[in-house]
Amino acid sequence: MKILILGGQARYEKYMPRLPFIRQQELVFLDKSTDEETILAVAGDADMLFVDAITPVKSSLIRNMHNLKLIHSEGVAYDKIDLAAAGERGIWVCNNKGCNAGAVAEQAILLMLMLLRHGLTGDRAVREGRQMEMKERCMVEGITELSVCRVGLVGFGDIAKATAERLTAFGCEVYYYTLHRRSREEEEQYGVTYLSLEELAASCDIVSLHCAVTEETRSMVNETFLKRMKPTAYLVNTARGDLVDNLALRQALIDGTIAGAGLDTVAPEPVPPDHPLLTMPTPACDRLVLAPHLGGITEASFQRAHLHMWRNAERVADGHKPDNIVNGLE
Repeated sequence: MKILILGGQARYEKYMPRLPFIRQQELVFLDKSTDEETILAVAGDADMLFVDAITPVKSSLIRNMHNLKLIHSEGVAYDKIDLAAAGERGIWVCNNKGCNAGAVAEQAILLMLMLLRHGLTGDRAVREGRQMEMKERCMVEGITELSVCRVGLVGFGDIAKATAERLTAFGCEVYYYTLHRRSREEEEQYGVTYLSLEELAASCDIVSLHCAVTEETRSMVNETFLKRMKPTAYLVNTARGDLVDNLALRQALIDGTIAGAGLDTVAPEPVPPDHPLLTMPTPACDRLVLAPHLGGITEASFQRAHLHMWRNAERVADGHKPDNIVNGLE
């Protein structure tokens, strides 16, 4: 079978599991920015397509790859893949659900701690010879320990659950919101308490986003949401940048509507240099901690993800149903 991989060949070779199945396939590597015409000319007859979580797979490409049986996200997200077009042709779309849950949970807590402990501004103060000045100021203004924070998780999938487990170890009160409340047993297992989205935004010291991008959640963190949050509260996003209204967050940071934000994901990606969150005046810019979407890309996460992808490809090649199907096909 021919497998088209839109992504870095070096990365795939580094994390490629030692499965006899892989050596028996024809692998075609193309850069993820390759135009559709070139993809179809080089590998339009491919049976499977591997693609990273933020590369679009449009309906026109899906409809013109006549042998396609499987589209597999290299990550957890799949919102850039046209699920309807794939479903119309009976093509399975799968993801690597849960493969990076622990890694992203670590990133979420890192951002929380950097915000609470003034990680970026503290580093700069030491480098600029203002260590004692900042230390004296922090002793007067106060530093909040994570252990005394009420943390609200928006969404309660694998990553939020892993985050809850780690927050519990810190001693935090952990709350969550989802469209459908979890069972009492699951709430007790993870030590979490359900709140409505409005209650969570208004009462928590840290609001951490862990939900998928849908028409309902796109730009859910808007002016109204941010005004519900406490002026001492922080926003953390390790999910998707599209969940946040950038202009609303910019204004909230400038006005001091919230204390700060830690973002591992910012829309669009890559982030342009004139992005509204990168062009804020001081002190608003000091209230923002940014990371280059590193949360889920640990070596262990890639090893788990790539093993799962190739196992799923082998299942499909053998005529079996893959797992982690996200477009509803049976």
